[in-house]
Amino acid sequence: MTIVTDRPIAVIGAGTLGRRIALMFATGGGVVRVCDLDAGQRAAAAAYVERELPAVLASVPGSSAAEVELTDDLAAAVAGAWLVVESLPERLDVKIPVFAQLDQLAPADAILATNSSSYPSSEVIAEVTRPERVVNLHFFMPPGARACELMSCGRTDPEVIERLRGALPRFGLSPYVAQVESRGFIYNRIWAAIKREALMVVAEGVATPADVDALYVEVTGQKDGPFRKMDRVGLDVVLDIEENYAAHRDGVPESPRELLRSYLAEGRLGMKTGRGFYDYGGQA
Repeated sequence: MTIVTDRPIAVIGAGTLGRRIALMFATGGGVVRVCDLDAGQRAAAAAYVERELPAVLASVPGSSAAEVELTDDLAAAVAGAWLVVESLPERLDVKIPVFAQLDQLAPADAILATNSSSYPSSEVIAEVTRPERVVNLHFFMPPGARACELMSCGRTDPEVIERLRGALPRFGLSPYVAQVESRGFIYNRIWAAIKREALMVVAEGVATPADVDALYVEVTGQKDGPFRKMDRVGLDVVLDIEENYAAHRDGVPESPRELLRSYLAEGRLGMKTGRGFYDYGGQA
């Protein structure tokens, strides 16, 4: 399996994370294709990359701008690609059939990666004929957070992980490898405990989201607290992740998910809808 730098990279999904992943890959020259069925998402992704790319290029040594193409055609998106990154909702009923399609449509030597933050890639390969090229490549929230995590599907060719570990720094990314399969990988297992406890504090009426964040920031010195971070990710995504943890681990409390559901019922999904735990003035 070879990585040819003049071959395209494809990102499947133009949502909050998909467009940020595309932004980072757009610092490596060549062509980056972003595929999404929603025309609004494609337009928003194009605008985001155009707006943010100059600053990111300036921060990545040796970078050069890629040509970013937007499409709603999966076959066209992956044609000739050496790397395909799926960034779709955290639902296996979405991911499994998409990976089946990618397995058939992408070049035989293309690496197929899922950006899933809570599903090991072993759970998306049920209909994949070449699982040795499937891997977890989990991003956080670039360009601010440029760390990413690599993890085998259990049948991933070790060379895939080594090649990605060597290639990703070229795009200003810092890869870390999970040595064994771990639901939540490395950082998110730690973050999940903080996030869940913060939600419980609010659900129990101990403090408001704003007070939790203010205290957290003052004590830790971090820029944002857990509620501001959840708003940035999207409360629908946070709930999907929590539901997945609850389905696979004993003792995950219900109250954090109940609190999230109450916000979603009011259409408060976070920054992308202009309202979440905070009000962003109607600006997504």
